[in-house]
Amino acid sequence: MANHKSAIKRIRSNEAKRLRNRFYLKTTRTFERKVKDSTNKVEATDLLRKVTAMLDKLAKKNIIHANKAANHKSKLAKYVNRLAA
Repeated sequence: MANHKSAIKRIRSNEAKRLRNRFYLKTTRTFERKVKDSTNKVEATDLLRKVTAMLDKLAKKNIIHANKAANHKSKLAKYVNRLAA
């Protein structure tokens, strides 16, 4: 167990941040699945805009790597562009 007050606080804050990051990541993955499940191009385009913003935010906060965010955005954009209008 930690012996210093600062170490105890760090443990608490790290746990809070871990849970928050996990929530954001899980929410983004859920929206990615919604884009993939969508068959309507208009709906998928709107969802893609939201997911792109979410991925950018995750990359900015270093929850995921910037290149990973770019790869996900690229693959989703390709999928949406293939959908029939």
